[in-house]
Amino acid sequence: MWEEKDKQLYRAFQFKDFKEAFGFMTKVALIAEKMDHHPNWTNVYNKVEIFLSTHEAGNTVTDKDHQLAKAIDGLL
Repeated sequence: MWEEKDKQLYRAFQFKDFKEAFGFMTKVALIAEKMDHHPNWTNVYNKVEIFLSTHEAGNTVTDKDHQLAKAIDGLL
């Protein structure tokens, strides 16, 4: 579940292994590029953490972030 904190939308994802996590990140990257809205994220082995905010809006959460979060959820 996404949570809003520190002017960002945040969610952690856990997968079976690195290959599955990396595959997920690849799918997210393609969506983000198409939306021209790119996440700040980290990956360690099977865990991916995503932080969404909109730079142009002063690094706050906007509708663009909610749209990308919804698209990411659609991958699961």
